[in-house]
Amino acid sequence: MSDYPSPELYETNPEQDQKGAGAFHILLEVVQTLAIAVVLYFLIDFVIARVRVENISMLPTLQPGEFVLVNKMAYQFGDFERGDIVVFHYSPQEDYIKRVIGVPGDRIEVEIGQVKVNGQILDEPYISAAPQYAGSWEVPQGSLFVLGDNRNQSSDSHRWGFVFEESVVGEALVVYWPLNEVKLLSQPMMVKANN
Repeated sequence: MSDYPSPELYETNPEQDQKGAGAFHILLEVVQTLAIAVVLYFLIDFVIARVRVENISMLPTLQPGEFVLVNKMAYQFGDFERGDIVVFHYSPQEDYIKRVIGVPGDRIEVEIGQVKVNGQILDEPYISAAPQYAGSWEVPQGSLFVLGDNRNQSSDSHRWGFVFEESVVGEALVVYWPLNEVKLLSQPMMVKANN
């Protein structure tokens, strides 16, 4: 007898090793894929909000029942601009979606069916009808003046005053549902007014 173990003790079945290794690799890939999906979901949820349009205040731009993607980081790295469509908390329970008409320091006037910012009449091809109300407002620091595109059927800054910048959730970017209504909402330079 030898002091060394026989070679048969060290023999392995290559088919069994491959099956075990293959199953382990599949399980590992499934776990990695699920982990990546969960991380992506939370990252996307941190950056993007999904909002359902509930009323007619933004007609014709937004229809009730449409779903919109909102960039929650838009104002972390940039300033509010006239013409931006924003989602904001007006009360803890409700989010509103409106168009920014005035930024801090702007003077807003509504008269004879026209909106003026700092004395200049706004070119507003996106509204459904000219406003049938009048008033003037000076936008304070840290606030915005917002109006719905459906000027006469919107509860907005002309009724309840300014929106605090800190209550803004983000900028509406795109209608993504229903699929036949998909569209970008960014309309740069649609609202022109000098500071």
